[in-house]
Amino acid sequence: MTAEHTLSAAQQKNNIIRLSAAQALAGANSVVFYATGAIVGNAIAPSATLATLPITLFVVGMAACILPVGVLARKKGRKTAFMAGTGSGVMTGLTAALAMVIGSFWLFCFAAFLGGAYAAVALSFRFAATDGVAPERRARALSLVMGGGVIAGIIGPMLVSGTMDLWPPHTFAVTFIAQALVAVISAVILSGVIAAEPVAAVQAGGRPLREIVRQPGFARTVFSGAVTYMVMNFLMTAAPLSMHMHGLSQQVSNLGIQWHVIAMYGPGFFTGRLIARFGAARITVAGLVITAGSVVAGLSGTDIFHYWLSLILLGLGWNFGFTGASAKIIEFHRPEEKTQVQSLNDFVVFGVMIVGSFSSGALLHLYGWNAVLWGSLVPVGIALLSNCKFPLRSRSPA
Repeated sequence: MTAEHTLSAAQQKNNIIRLSAAQALAGANSVVFYATGAIVGNAIAPSATLATLPITLFVVGMAACILPVGVLARKKGRKTAFMAGTGSGVMTGLTAALAMVIGSFWLFCFAAFLGGAYAAVALSFRFAATDGVAPERRARALSLVMGGGVIAGIIGPMLVSGTMDLWPPHTFAVTFIAQALVAVISAVILSGVIAAEPVAAVQAGGRPLREIVRQPGFARTVFSGAVTYMVMNFLMTAAPLSMHMHGLSQQVSNLGIQWHVIAMYGPGFFTGRLIARFGAARITVAGLVITAGSVVAGLSGTDIFHYWLSLILLGLGWNFGFTGASAKIIEFHRPEEKTQVQSLNDFVVFGVMIVGSFSSGALLHLYGWNAVLWGSLVPVGIALLSNCKFPLRSRSPA
């Protein structure tokens, strides 16, 4: 077993601050795409049923790139993976802007795929924050970095609202150029992250992956995190377009997404403490329950209040459910196994999300917003039953 070097308090603080800032900036990339993707798709897609395809390909980009990113991090170090991700983020913005100028739906879809690759790398920031940190403080470090994403809820909608009409013939083109510049800033910030161990140490040793995944509770933890993220993506993908279809303005939609993202990341400043007190499994279950509450709010009506309350609860549910599951995953691997286990976890999460992302658009157009809401209750119910069937206790690190 390879021992991981513990960073000094100053080094840990440096990493958390930088990773939190990078999380905020990278999160703005996701916010821009979620706030505009379905609307742009609806405007330039060859068929209305393909309106949410860009969002689907955004998720496909996550799933397709997460394992290669894990291999890159294992062989060359996390920082190399970070630079590759931010490079993809720059290309995302520039490609999407070009797609808007020439009116190419398929080029916009390619940009969405690149955006997903950037988002996949960004989600590894939460695990990177736990490198070189004592076991009892890892959940808090992880949640603090996720908490930094609350700024994404401010930056993202501001980018959309402040730039979407700056080039009247090509709505949103300037927005994506601004998003590319934000990715450049993120790369500069990430360059100062301090590695917890030499790359050679990360490459060495480790149990076979099949042995790791067979540990009691591992599959349930991965499934719970995947469901939490899938349902969040399922509803968030359709919500802006549904608001548009019900006559609500783009500004109303942007504000709804803004509050949703703030609710996603804001609790990160204290979720780690809740995990330390109540355990990661219980916080995960709480997230699933809150997510079910967001569905109930959405089913109550289609006024501004209903959409906003549903999106806020959806964000809170995601934070508790996904942070809890992420903190629990750390308990199943040793330091030398971290990149492959964390990459596998995120690959499953994003793979499940693909189904939800694509089906939400079809359900919305064919059966309406309520069908999207009812459809999301099935996986949430299954995840809750799987957790209630087993004791909600924590385990010692492997």
